Formats: sequence, C-alpha cells, structure tokens
Amino acid sequence: MAQTVSLAKRQQDFVDLRFGMFIHYNIPTYMDQDWADPEASPSIFNPKKLNTDQWAKAALSANMSYGCLTTKHHSGFAIWDTKTTDYSVMNSPYKKDVVKAYTESFRKAGLKVMLYYSILDTHHKIRPNQITPEKIDFIKAQVRELLTNYGKIDALIIDGWDAPWSRISYDDVPFEEIYSLIKSIQPECLVMDLNAAKYPAEALYYTDIKSYEQGAGQHIQKESNRLPALSCLPINTAWFWKSDFPKVPTKTATELVDGILKPLNTAYCNFILNVAPNRDGLIDANALATLKEVGQKWKNDGPLPALPVSAAPIISSNIAKKQPANASWSDDMWIMDFANDDSYSTAWLSNATVKAPWYEVSFERDKPFNMIVIAEKKPSIKAYRLEYSENGIWKPIASGTDASKIKIHRFNRVWGKKVRVLIDKFDGQVQLAEFQVYNEKR
Repeated sequence: MAQTVSLAKRQQDFVDLRFGMFIHYNIPTYMDQDWADPEASPSIFNPKKLNTDQWAKAALSANMSYGCLTTKHHSGFAIWDTKTTDYSVMNSPYKKDVVKAYTESFRKAGLKVMLYYSILDTHHKIRPNQITPEKIDFIKAQVRELLTNYGKIDALIIDGWDAPWSRISYDDVPFEEIYSLIKSIQPECLVMDLNAAKYPAEALYYTDIKSYEQGAGQHIQKESNRLPALSCLPINTAWFWKSDFPKVPTKTATELVDGILKPLNTAYCNFILNVAPNRDGLIDANALATLKEVGQKWKNDGPLPALPVSAAPIISSNIAKKQPANASWSDDMWIMDFANDDSYSTAWLSNATVKAPWYEVSFERDKPFNMIVIAEKKPSIKAYRLEYSENGIWKPIASGTDASKIKIHRFNRVWGKKVRVLIDKFDGQVQLAEFQVYNEKR
C-alpha cells in the first residue's frame, strides 16, 4: 500500500502549482445569472458543442497546472452521473457526465484535477433552518460519489458553508464529519473551504488552504502571510458565462500576470483564474486569446520557497461558543461575552487597571476537550497559563509564551466543567476576540 503524503507536503505541492483554471459551468450558464433559479428545468442545460479537451488546451496555453470544475453550485444542479437526485445533467438533453469528461481531458493533458462543490443547495432546500440528518447524509453521498468515481482528486473546494450569505454553520452541517469522510476516501485530497472572510489570517480554520475571493473583497496580506493560500478571480466580469462576455474585454494578460499572479506567488499563494464556458460548452475566443497571451508572459519556474511550519487545521466545533463566561474587570462595554460570541470583530477588553487578567468559560456539565485556541484581536499577551476545573479543583493544562495573535494548544483529552486562561504578561490592554475550546477526533 502506498504511503500517504503528509498534509504539509500536500500544502507545499499545492502552492507550487502556482496557477490554475476555475471553471464555473453549470445551470446558471443558461440563465445569465450567477445564482440560478432553484426550480430551473434541467431541459435548459443543453450544450451543442461541449468540448472539455478545449478547456484543457486553453489551460495549457496559459501554463496553468490544474483545473477546478463546479460540480454543483448553490442551486443544486449536479453535472455528474449521480444516484442521489434526479436534478442532474443526466435528466437534461445533454445526458452525459460532464465531470467525467472534464477529469479525463485534464488528466490526459497532464493537468491536476480539482472539484468545486456547494454545501448550500436551494433546490434540495439545504439552507438555513432546514438542515436535517437526511440532508447531511445527502451531502455525504454526493461527496462520496465525487471522490470515488473520478480517480485522484487533488482538492475539493467547498463553498456555501459558514459564509454570511449562506448562514449554514459548521455545526449545522458538521465540518469535522465531512472533512473526515473526504480524508477517509482520498487521504491526500486537500479540503478548501472558501471561508477567509470570517476567520483570522494567522491560522487554518476549517480548511487545509487559506482561501481569498478577490471579488468579495478578500485580499491576502502579501507581506505577512505565512500559510498556504489560494486566491480566486474571474477573467470576465462575473463567475458564470453572460451573454455579453464575447463582446466585453477580459482582464488583460499584463494585469493578470504582473498585477496578480506574480505578487501572489511571492506570498505562498496559488492563483486560480475563472474562465467560464459558454452555452455551447466552449470557452469564448476573447478569453482564449488572453490565456494564450498569459502563457507568453508567464511560466511556472518550479517550486516556491518552503512554507513556514504551521499548526494543523482546526476542524472541530467550538464547544465554548456562546457558553456562560466570566472574567476579571472589563473595560467599558466590552464585557466577557464578546470573547466567545463567534465573532472576530468584537473582543473582551481587559480594564487597563487590572494587572493579572483572567478569562473563563463554564459548561453545563463536565465535557471532554483536547484543544484550546486563544485568538486575540491585537497581539498583546506574552505569557499565560491554561487550566481546567475538575470536581471543583483547578488543574494545569499548559503554559505558554507564544506572542502570536492566534495561540493553538493541543493536548491529551481532559474532562472539565470550566476552562480558563490566566494572563501573566502582556503589553497594552488584552483584547481577547475568541477563547475557543475543542474536542478533536484523533
């Protein structure tokens, strides 16, 4: 049996790919919209000349290393031969598995294969306040098909999960369960959730690769980034094909190469450029010309510098979220409840007169946990101790002098009714954005 490559090696492999093609192609292509009507008839999905070899050839012309296809977008239409639903390409006039054609074409061209999958699914009513165990099973069945029937998938890029606009949390659809399922089928498949807007840039929360959607205002801090990253942007004015795309100029090769691709690569960041096929299933001539020009201006010169060592991704549910909290004296309105409200824009602010601040979370009953994360709004804590209460007695977990903004502590599982941090040294006022407690599966 082949030895599984470590996550750190896969992360390095990913950033070394440098540049790839996002392919937004699905039922929205036929509606002049990025979000399709969830009741749109499969009959409108009817490409006359669909040619995935053309897509792969276009990617090669730009010296791209991989592709990523939208297997299912937010309106729930599946463009593969799925057994989970009738709402798929197999019930359209086309009646062929687009995912299969894409994976075969890109592999044949020597390109890596990635897939995009949306958790939010408005057709099957996988949306806020309507998540059931059956719908979670439906998601798992679709993910299992995609990772079982199409050979090696280098990454699964997930969308519509824990975003402000999707409002499906990692508790509603349990992230750890889906992540573990993916790794159980394909241990080397990277899991990328497009969730950069919410979580701090200094740690991998719910993703193997930190993702940034430029069009949504998510921009990597090129000078300070230390994590494996992905940044995405469409070559046109939108993600899915629009009827004016053949007439409206694409972004220029100079803008794409000198303004985006090269600077991103210097920051451990891979750039995925969306190129949307039209209703015939072909990439338009103007996009093809730009891609060819990109390939004349840029090529992959090989591996990027070695990634800095980073902690393993946080994938479990935060059991401290919105639990009763207590703390030493706060400053003004910024009381203790702001440090476990699941928002990084707020924080518990220690009163400037307090010389030994502390913060504590209580549970209704003893709970098991094996990880604590101290997430500061601005780094000021220099030395601290973590403790838990067992049968009313405080016991030590760890002590630290980590001065970084996000402090991750993993340890052997303990059971306790309370958890606290005692802050021994700090500069300025302590601003604790989130105090997080997890019980990871290991």
